[in-house]
Amino acid sequence: MQVLKNASGAVVRRIVIKLGTGVLTYGVGQLDAVRIASICDQVARLRAQGLEVIVVSSGAVGLGMGSLGLAKKPKEVAKKQACAAIGQSRLMQTWQEGFAPHGITVAQVLLTHDDLRVRARYLGVKATLRQLIAYGTVPIINENDTVSAAEIKFGDNDTLSAMVASLVEADHLAIISTAPGLIDMKGTGEVVPVVEKITPEIEAMAGGTTSETATGGMISKISAAKVATKAGCGVFIASGSEPDIVPRLLSGTGPGTFFAPSGLKMHAKKRWLAYFQRPTGTVLINAGAVPVLRGQGRSLLAVGVIGCKGKFAAGDVVNIAGPDGKLVARGKTAYASDDIAKVSGQHEHALRALFPARKHLEVVHRDNLVLL
Repeated sequence: MQVLKNASGAVVRRIVIKLGTGVLTYGVGQLDAVRIASICDQVARLRAQGLEVIVVSSGAVGLGMGSLGLAKKPKEVAKKQACAAIGQSRLMQTWQEGFAPHGITVAQVLLTHDDLRVRARYLGVKATLRQLIAYGTVPIINENDTVSAAEIKFGDNDTLSAMVASLVEADHLAIISTAPGLIDMKGTGEVVPVVEKITPEIEAMAGGTTSETATGGMISKISAAKVATKAGCGVFIASGSEPDIVPRLLSGTGPGTFFAPSGLKMHAKKRWLAYFQRPTGTVLINAGAVPVLRGQGRSLLAVGVIGCKGKFAAGDVVNIAGPDGKLVARGKTAYASDDIAKVSGQHEHALRALFPARKHLEVVHRDNLVLL
């Protein structure tokens, strides 16, 4: 079996491929069978080279709209959820039919944000995906739009794909859509081939979407690239209309934009804290505590805390911000928001008097803290 290597010569073990609605359909709810067959063929050839492939597939809402004869995406949540429920079965049937000639079985995985935010469920999803890959299947992941309410939604499948790439420690994430890549609209007007670091200037190049079935646009793709690259995953953004696009991207010959991964990979728990949470509040720290956290890898002590924002309980994940309001870190707090006022600025002897039964007095222990 041939081992797949990328353009730099590194062995590629695992890739997440995110496919937008515009790639899989033409018009509203009309499946592009030729495109889907091509994608299935590309995935089959990559697997034959020893690559593990996970697909994040949009399209359920759009297919449901087509079945119901709707020209525009409904604004009401219940109607969008109904479209997803109708379209999801069609979507999975399409994928299974596409992979059947290659002897590949697909597995449906529907997720809400809570499935990755809650630690036990996060680990359960990770174990399930590992087992599905071990069985030789191609997991087809989508947001569970039928039940997702605002508080448990990812928002778009670009974000979901970045979280999945981080979860499974993928080498690459390929976001395949109608966009040819990141276009420098304020400069050359050309596709930017490589982004070494996502700066404010790079983010300013992004735009939204005007499609009736799509969600997000380049803005959501840049946001997803920020999450994935910080997890050590290289990200491609390219057009699904290009022939043989995924193998070409991996070989370094495909058109599109490549976002280079960060050189520092986080431990799995740190990635979970950094990117899979919706913090319930913010702990504010003084100027002296900022370099201690950033440069010394220390726990956050009460003496460095000056207050908090929001309402949270002990054990919740919170943001940690400097006196200027800039985000410094994220972590699991040992104190509820009601107790932060009591402990702010206090040294250990005062904390012992306030909480004599506590074994550990740190506000956020370094094992439960990640710098951002």
